[in-house]
Amino acid sequence: MDNLKAALPAIESELKARLAEEFELRFTLRDMSVPKRVAIFASKSDHCLLDLLWRQRQGQLPITVSMVISNHPDTAQEVRGFGIPFFHVPSTGPDKSAAEAEHLRLLRDNVDFIVLARYMQILSGDFIAQVGVPIINIHHSFLPAFIGAGPYAKAKERGVKLVGATAHYVTEDLDEGPIIEQDVVRVTHAENAADLQRRGTDVERAVLSRAVEWHSQDRVIRDGNHTIVFA
Repeated sequence: MDNLKAALPAIESELKARLAEEFELRFTLRDMSVPKRVAIFASKSDHCLLDLLWRQRQGQLPITVSMVISNHPDTAQEVRGFGIPFFHVPSTGPDKSAAEAEHLRLLRDNVDFIVLARYMQILSGDFIAQVGVPIINIHHSFLPAFIGAGPYAKAKERGVKLVGATAHYVTEDLDEGPIIEQDVVRVTHAENAADLQRRGTDVERAVLSRAVEWHSQDRVIRDGNHTIVFA
């Protein structure tokens, strides 16, 4: 449609009158040619972070990466090589209020959603409430088993036959938010812990990229602790 930006308010008003008021529906309307702005949080592991940046540069993800925020400086050079602002915000000790205050300052009015690309910090409920945008997380699919450090070594000891990943929305309940996407690959007794971790990181990249793509295209509807994904 020509001059869509100028026409959107009238279209939205008409939809509101015909759909929202008559049928008590909630809806959003946006110009899909304008990519959503995303902030990526990362720590030392770079596989999910760099995969998202590469896919965005290749045009595979309809997003604009506004910034990368990390509690470690390790990935600064790689991120800046993509022409994306990198912010190192240390977050240590039990009181993370100062770090989260800096996060909120950087994010305010600059992003439409956040991706935790293996960000190894727990976000407080206060931060989640104040940031006001959806947050997507990725983790290995062993949870709630093999909690803590070295999950792939623990999985090897247990003799698992599947490794995988889960991408979900973040809520105050740790790692229990609505699931967007999951996947697994089969493994065998012949693979060691390093092999399992390599296979797992491959799945993490794929699962997270699909979740980010679907969310950025408004193909995910949250219904309580479930999602409806129009994939």
